Amino acid sequence: MLDHLALTFADPGLYLPFVFAGLMGVAILIYVVFDGFDLGVGLLTPLATGAEKDRMIASIGPFWDANETWLVLAVGILLVAFPSAHGAILTALYLPVAMMLTGLILRGVSFELRAKAPAAQKRLWNGAFFLGSLMASLSQGYMLGMYIMGLDSTPFHIAFACLTAVFLTVGYSFIGAAWLILKTEGALQWKAIGWARGGIWGLVLGMGAISAASPLVSDRIWSKWFSFPELLWLAPLPILSGLLLVLLWRSLYALPRTDDRGAMAPFAYGTALFTLAFLGLAYSFYPFVVPEKLTIYEAASAPESLWIILIGTLIVLPMILAYTALAYWVFRGKATDLKYY
Repeated sequence: MLDHLALTFADPGLYLPFVFAGLMGVAILIYVVFDGFDLGVGLLTPLATGAEKDRMIASIGPFWDANETWLVLAVGILLVAFPSAHGAILTALYLPVAMMLTGLILRGVSFELRAKAPAAQKRLWNGAFFLGSLMASLSQGYMLGMYIMGLDSTPFHIAFACLTAVFLTVGYSFIGAAWLILKTEGALQWKAIGWARGGIWGLVLGMGAISAASPLVSDRIWSKWFSFPELLWLAPLPILSGLLLVLLWRSLYALPRTDDRGAMAPFAYGTALFTLAFLGLAYSFYPFVVPEKLTIYEAASAPESLWIILIGTLIVLPMILAYTALAYWVFRGKATDLKYY
């Protein structure tokens, strides 16, 4: 065993693809949680009053640009470290990717113009912000479903992708509501608690649908889930997920409190659930980067190229982490009025 590990770490063609797959996975996970909550806030805006919309958008104002950086990093790693996988995935998902980018652009434009447009036009830009959030969320959920199904466009696979599109959108609205519980107070916080309680079903059903479908994709994944001793590696995930759901439910029904204690708990538990779901997918599909078609080792660039890319990543990644942490530290606490100077 030790000899095998030593051989693995002595061969850059074996460990560098694993390192980059890990970096890409971390970037995707951070994007799903961080941009997930600001997409979720956009999805919830039609349920709020005009003043509440301003406060909701103010709660994500300092962060949404930085959150989307993680998507750029993840796609960049896919392109330069796994170019053949990038080609296969983007070719199969061209239309939903175009829809997602259109939604993100629409969000960015409406975010700026809704605060500067005449009062008569503000409603239009509020609607555009919601529409952009909806387009981005649905397209990401659709891409997730198609990826799990191996990128094959059969009627059943498309139907499953449409289902995951809806569930991920509701899941985003849940994490957005949890963010608003943390960042707002008063009547808006009360509303956010109600939205989060209603949004749990999307989180539960989405995780359930993905969990039910994943082992059916291939015999290999089925064996990883249900063969001994492989199932011992997976067993902690559903147990921890069930425990977190109980804690999440209890935390929501313990709110609100006059001292605002526990306001962070729903967001923390929701983030942990997203993380466990992601770890389950990573466990199921490893070592494939294109399900059942291309492994990370087959799709990886040459080791010499990966070394150069790794040096650049080790320079850029700490900068992204630093300014993200700085933004969240500087703008900690409750959201204030949205102002442009």
